[in-house]
Parts: sequence; structure tokens; C-alpha cells
Amino acid sequence: MIAIEGVTFTYDGVAEPVLRDVDLHIEEGELVVVTGPTGAGKSSLLGLVNGLVPHFTGGHLDGTVTVAGLLTQHHPPRELAATVGWVGQDPLAGFVTDTVEEELAYGMEQLGVDPQAMRRRVEETLDLLGIADLRARSLRSLSGGQQQRVAIGSVLTMNPPVLVLDEPTSALDPTSAEDVLATLARLVHDLGTTVVLAEHRLERVVPFADVLVYVGTDGTVTAGAPAPMLATSPVAPPIVDLGRLAGWEPLPLTVREARRSSKPLRKALADAPPPGPGSGTRPGEALLAARGVEVRYGPLHAVRDVDLELPAGTVTALMGRNGSGKSTLLWALQGSGARHGGDVRVGGSDPAGLSRKEARARIGLVPQTASDLLYLETVATECATADAEAEADAGTCAALLARLAGTIDATTNPRDLSEGQKLALVLAVQLTAAPRVVLLDEPTRGLDYTAKAELATMLRDLAHEGGAVLVATHDVEFVAEVADHAVVMAQGEVIASGDVQHVLASSPAFAPQVAKVLGPEWLTVRDVRLALERSDEAPA
Repeated sequence: MIAIEGVTFTYDGVAEPVLRDVDLHIEEGELVVVTGPTGAGKSSLLGLVNGLVPHFTGGHLDGTVTVAGLLTQHHPPRELAATVGWVGQDPLAGFVTDTVEEELAYGMEQLGVDPQAMRRRVEETLDLLGIADLRARSLRSLSGGQQQRVAIGSVLTMNPPVLVLDEPTSALDPTSAEDVLATLARLVHDLGTTVVLAEHRLERVVPFADVLVYVGTDGTVTAGAPAPMLATSPVAPPIVDLGRLAGWEPLPLTVREARRSSKPLRKALADAPPPGPGSGTRPGEALLAARGVEVRYGPLHAVRDVDLELPAGTVTALMGRNGSGKSTLLWALQGSGARHGGDVRVGGSDPAGLSRKEARARIGLVPQTASDLLYLETVATECATADAEAEADAGTCAALLARLAGTIDATTNPRDLSEGQKLALVLAVQLTAAPRVVLLDEPTRGLDYTAKAELATMLRDLAHEGGAVLVATHDVEFVAEVADHAVVMAQGEVIASGDVQHVLASSPAFAPQVAKVLGPEWLTVRDVRLALERSDEAPA
């Protein structure tokens, strides 16, 4: 179905190729997961399949790419639209209509699908993705996760034989992500659709994968069955790391497989107290205190009577299904968003009444769409401006960026970065001002496991230095690594709040993989490793 042969691709103005000597063959009806470090070239590899690379991106391409018998070099994306369905990292950038129902129908209209068949496909897709109640909603009024599902649906309605998706579950809550992946698996198994998707959260997708493709930082690409690939891969989900630590052979790819192998490990851990997640500091004074926060959009109560405190020295996770009000609450707390009731205090002042400079020094916000805060021409000027506005030492922002995303060419236009690199840049810009309260909205989108570990370290360091962090996220594995407390929202209200271990482990939807395997007292592989080191025992 897809043949990539002898491909080397180099972007204009870049010395080294982003993809080097790639040979990859994908059969009809396979579900292929593409992974690798942030910025390695996964999106470029996906772009080869529908012709975006090089027809849209520019650059020099050696070798051939054939999809369903069509050479992509001779067929631009518009001619491949009926063959290859594409869902990019930023769903809003791909929308061309105003409402959900119109967006689902638009692609079929361009292909000349019969109106009766169009209506049936729209209804089936609305039900398949659980978005029937959104059919008349404006696309711009949806949450990021809801937009992601609509973007996937707009491609599914066209019934293409090949689906290419760039991080399709990155903005979805755990239950929605499972539903979407189950839908993709059903298309593969029942209809023979070929699905190629890039994803950093391998714990979600590995059980569904037929082939795992790894894109290295040097542009090389390797592919194979998931289990042997993950045995040596530097990018692996928690369940595989746990298997490596315990010496399980073969490595488990599902929770069920891991539980079957876990009896000796559970015995070794029986008398070892878990170290517990989080920053490891004792809570201090409340750096942010919110009482009775209300936000309304017409008749819709987006946030309803929310009380929240962020003590110094703590990291708090804000969780809940898509559309529950998490992003709206963050903007209301930061002061830039609407607030129709309640009171918010940061350092004794309402951030909504402070100047931009004063507010930034007290409370920083990294939004879900990171590129909204990037407006200069190069990474270097973004960092230099952040240093100047924060009155920080020159190079402060660049050093923070390097910790998060490794080496990035300082002359690169920020809009040419991957989504993960954009997020890392915005986070570095915000942290340059050293605010005591930091709010982050889905900060792990586009980040690989190494980058997420570095982000977790930075957030724990902020807490250890007396700051307070609030992270809105669907990434339960990241929450298990970094958070002390967890707050869960539904329909604009707080429905659960407490110690992160209690909140995560007591929920089938939010429990991390390690807790599902070893029990509720163990949340991360780090917990297990430290416990084994303390007890000086090794699993049999």
C-alpha cells in the first residue's frame, strides 16, 4: 500500500537532511505507529505519504514514495485526498467551515459523494466518535480535545483507504483516546484501512500496533514488530520500562500481559513502602487562592463555583474529560480570561487588575495552543525578548529551552518548529520571568518521554524552590510522575480533589499503568526502582 524507497529529504536552507536513506514498506490493513524524539522528523515522514512533503513544505527529495500505486512526487496532496486522509497536529488550522456537522460533510462534498450517503456517513461518524451532541456547535467554541475528534471525524467520513494522523490522541482524555484508538483498530480489522499515526504516548497505542517505526535524531528510520523494537528503543512506555527493570521476557505490551508476569515483583515489593510521587516538599502558604469562580458563555456555565488553593511547594494536576472547563478555569485564574463571579488572589492581588509586566512576574500561563504566544521571526529573538522583558540574565531563556527540547537552531522561525518544540519554547519564555505561580495547559503535547521527564524535573524544582504549579492535562503518566495533588472537573465543577495517589489509583480511567499492574500504592517505575534499591532486593 505504501512504499518509501531510498528517500532522503532536506528542507531548504538546512545543511543536514531530516530524513536519511529511508526504506519503509507498509502493507494494506496495517496499523503503524511512528515514534521518536521530539523534533526528530516524524511529521516529515508522515508528510511524505500524502505529498505535503515536498509539495507544500519545499525542500529536496531523493528517492520515491508510492501510495496505492501513485507516485506522490507526481501527484500533489489535492489529487491524493481521496486516497490519503490526513489529520495534523493542530486541528483548528485544518478546519474550513463553521460548525461540526458542516466540517464532517465538507470533504465528501469536494469528492462528489451522493447526498444520501453523505448524511448516513455524518451520522455514523458522530456516533462513532461520541460527538453527536456537538453537531451544531461552532468549531471555535470547542475544547482542544473536541476539535481533535472533529478533525478525525472529518477524515473518516471520506472513507479513504489510507489514514495518516499526527498525534491524534494528544489532546484527548483517557476514555476518549481509547474510543478513538478502538475506532481506528476497527477500521483496520474490519475494513482493511491502512492507518499510520505518530504518537508520543505509546502506552495508549502500542497494544493496537502491527508495526512500530522509530525515527532517530540522525534522520534514520527503523521498523519492526513492537515487542522487539521496544526491547532496545530509547522511547518506551512505562509498562515496558517496568518489564526491563523486572527482567521480564518477553516484554509485556499490555497491562494484562504485565500482570501475568508480575507476581515475583509484587512479592519483592510487599514490605517496601512506596516513596510517593510529587515534588517532595511540604506545602506552604497558598500562593493562589480562588473562591467561587464562575465563567459563563451565554447560557453555558463553563466554570461553576470553583474553589481552589495552590500552596507553595506543590504541583497540582487539573484533570477531567474534554470540555469539562479546565482551560477556561486556567485563563480565569491567570486574569486574561473572562470571570463572571468569584475572587482570585495571587500574592494578595487580583491578577486581572495588574499590569502585564506585574502579572507575568506573579503568574505565568502556557496555553494549549502554544504558538499563540510566539510572534517574532526567530527562536533567538523570542528568547532575547523574554530575557529583556523579564530583566533576566542574557541566555536564561535559551538555557531553559535547551533543557526541554535539546539543541534547536536559534535562527529557525518559531512557526517552523514541531508542536513539541513550540510548546517547549513558550514554556521557556514564561519561566524566564520566574513567576511563583505557573499554570500549564496540556504541556506534554508533542513531548517525548525524555522531554516529559525533563519537564517534570523542572516543575518539581519550581515547587521545591517555593513555587506553586497547576497543570491541566490528560496525561495520567505525567501526573503520576510530577503531581502532589489532583483536582478533577466535570461540567465546570470540581468533583474530586485530594492526594494524587488517592485520586489516580481510585479511578479506572486515570490510573497509570504501573498502578494497574502492581496495585494502587505504586504509581511510577521510579517508585518501584527506588523501593527495590532501598530493600536491596531484585525480582526473581
